[in-house]
Amino acid sequence: MREWAPSLPIVTSDDDLEREFETRLRESSRLAVRVAYGVLRHREDAEDVAQEAFAKAYRSFRTLRDRERFRAWLVRMTWRLAIDRLRANRRRSAHERAAELPAPRIDPDVEARDRRAHLWAAIDELPEPLRIATVLAAIEGYDLKEVSRLLEVPEGTITWRLFTARKALQEKLRWMTEERR
Repeated sequence: MREWAPSLPIVTSDDDLEREFETRLRESSRLAVRVAYGVLRHREDAEDVAQEAFAKAYRSFRTLRDRERFRAWLVRMTWRLAIDRLRANRRRSAHERAAELPAPRIDPDVEARDRRAHLWAAIDELPEPLRIATVLAAIEGYDLKEVSRLLEVPEGTITWRLFTARKALQEKLRWMTEERR
């Protein structure tokens, strides 16, 4: 009978652990920033949230059981931190947004920015599971298999989330297509 052995990589020193963390972070850091940006739509805030996620990951890396899933773990952590930041920002600036006036449409670039803003506002209104699937697949360009692996849910679930998100966005943004006619 075989003896059970943990599947964790053997790390012999703090230096080895730190090198492993740096390697895994290097492979995943851009994705973390992109996920945060997908939620927050503000580069500096996204970088701050990603840094916060990196620090949190560093503090917890020693206790991470399956280091092969570091990338998915970091994405989920970054996503949650970005959602928390977004909610805090919304609470803080709710009265300011109510007072904002729409920008006058002067040229096609302004119109394109306006449409992009409406699209992101509609994406932001999606429930969290639909929103992250949409950002990773439709915006960041990851295929279904990769999104499934990152979020640790079956591909069929990702397909359903994307279908549902697209339907919801189509309904919310119907006025944009009607306006062009």
